[in-house]
Amino acid sequence: MSLGARVGTVSAPLLLVAASGLAREVAEAARRAGREVLGAVDDDPSTWGTTRAGGLPVLGGIETLDAHRGADLVLCPGRGSARAALAARLRERGFERFATVVDPSCVAPQSCEVGAGSVLLAGTVLTASVRVGRHVVCMPQVVMTHDDVVGDHATLAAGVRLGGGVHVGDGAYLGMGSSVRENLSVGAGSILGMGSVLLEDLPDGATWVGVPARQLH
Repeated sequence: MSLGARVGTVSAPLLLVAASGLAREVAEAARRAGREVLGAVDDDPSTWGTTRAGGLPVLGGIETLDAHRGADLVLCPGRGSARAALAARLRERGFERFATVVDPSCVAPQSCEVGAGSVLLAGTVLTASVRVGRHVVCMPQVVMTHDDVVGDHATLAAGVRLGGGVHVGDGAYLGMGSSVRENLSVGAGSILGMGSVLLEDLPDGATWVGVPARQLH
């Protein structure tokens, strides 16, 4: 779906699943975009009835969602694998309404597509014909250039830079300030370390670090 048409019902309120630091960031971005945020739900009973910094109330556990079937959801665990597991769990409970949250400061033309449940935080830039999958998290100041493809549940930390034609696999994690040269692949479930520069394909499930990035032993 293009950025010109937000996923879910734009007038519907949001519920954030997992009362994490990411949830607080998502709440701020959503409010700046004019979305109502009802609060968060979390599996940890010690969080229920509390209010997170920034005024994010924790309404209860996952079962609380049953009372808010009209809301759009955003999955807020920091790890992509946790978001994938939570998405599967919610599908079993019949939840399929996920909102795309895009901070108003983000830049992207109509040629770009962002999947359901994904989050683009402040200053993220998509240049042309970029495709972002479902439940992807892009932290502030991420830059994705022409024809990049980012798989479901991937996480791009603050300041990540992708050259043109890069393919990021499902569930990959790109650390803060890392860069990927054009036309390379970042494998599914792989990790590119903070500040690393990738100059060749990164295999599935591997962890590479450094400049240039190499396998972490």
